[in-house]
Amino acid sequence: MSYRPLLEFTEKGIYCDVAKVYLDPWKPVDKAIITHGHADHSRWGHKQYITHHTNIPIIKHRLGDINVNGKEYGETFIINNVKFSLHPAGHIIGSSQIRVEHKGKVWVFTGDYKIENDGISVPYEPVKCHTFITECTFGLPAFKWTPQNEVFRDINQWWAENKSEGKTSILLGYSLGKAQRLLKYLNPEIGRIYTHGAIENMTNVIRSMIDFPKTTLVTRETKKEDFIGNIVVAPPSAHGSTWIRKMVPYVTASASGWMTFRGARRRRAIDKGFVLSDHCDWDGLLTAVKETGATKVISTHGYTEIFSRYLRELGYDARTEKTQYEGELAEIETKKESEVIE
Repeated sequence: MSYRPLLEFTEKGIYCDVAKVYLDPWKPVDKAIITHGHADHSRWGHKQYITHHTNIPIIKHRLGDINVNGKEYGETFIINNVKFSLHPAGHIIGSSQIRVEHKGKVWVFTGDYKIENDGISVPYEPVKCHTFITECTFGLPAFKWTPQNEVFRDINQWWAENKSEGKTSILLGYSLGKAQRLLKYLNPEIGRIYTHGAIENMTNVIRSMIDFPKTTLVTRETKKEDFIGNIVVAPPSAHGSTWIRKMVPYVTASASGWMTFRGARRRRAIDKGFVLSDHCDWDGLLTAVKETGATKVISTHGYTEIFSRYLRELGYDARTEKTQYEGELAEIETKKESEVIE
C-alpha cells in the first residue's frame, strides 16, 4: 500500500485529503484555512474561510462579505478526525502557522513568517513537527537582517535630515504589514505623518488593535507646502505616479528585504533603501527549521533549490514544491489596492 502524505501540493493549493480542506489555496475551494491577509495567501472565492480572529477584519476589508470562522492561537479544531491549530507566525498582524495532526504524524505549514519580534504581530512560536513546510523568500546567506531598532533609528534620522534641508520624505512600504510596522516606529516629534489612502484605510482596520501615532490622510485638498519637512508613507505603486508630484522637493526611500542589493534600489529609482523585511533572513530560516525538530522539510517560494540543497547537506530530508505564493514580491500591489488620488 503506497504512503499518501498528510498534505499534498495540488493545482488548487496545499491539500489535506483526509480533512477535505486546503491551506492558503490559490484557486476557489469549498473550505480553506488561511494563514494571513496578504493577497497571495488569502484569495477571493472560497465557500468557507477559517483563520485567526484578528485576521478576519483584514481579509473582510480586502475580500468583502465572506463566510469566515475565527480561531484563537493554540485552539484545536477537528475536521474529519484531523486535528488543526493555528500558531503565531510573527509575519504581520493576525498571521499564523497551521499545525496539522493525524494518526501520530504532525505537519506544520508556516505561510509567511519571521522570527524577529516586531512589537506589532504576536511573536513567532516554534511548533514541533515531523514535516515542516517553510517559505524561503530570502533563503540565501547574503540576506542577514539588522535588528529593527537600528533600522528605525536610521529611518527617523533620514527623515530629520530631509526636514533640515526643506524636503519631504516619502517612505514606501506595502499597505498591509510593512506600512503599519513603519508607522508604529516613526517619531512624530520630527513632524507630521501623512498617509496614502490605501495605507490609511488598512491602518484604520487595524488601529483598534495597535497603538499607532496620529496620521493624516493625503487628499486633493492637501497643499504642497503642508508636506515640506514631513513624511509620507505610501505603497510602492505610488512611486513615479502623478500623486506625488505636488510633494516636490522630495526624497524617496523603500523599506524591503530586497534593499540588501543596491541594484534593486537602482532599478526602482529609489533614493534610499532600508533593509526591513517581514520574512526570515538566512539565519532565521535555519533557526526555525532546527527548532521544529522536523526531519523532513519542504521549501516553497523563494530560493528553494539553494536552501533545500543546504538542508540536505545538514542531513535533512529536504525537497522543494512549487506554489503561487510570492513572498515579498507580493509587495507589488494590485491595481485596486494601489489606486492613487490624482
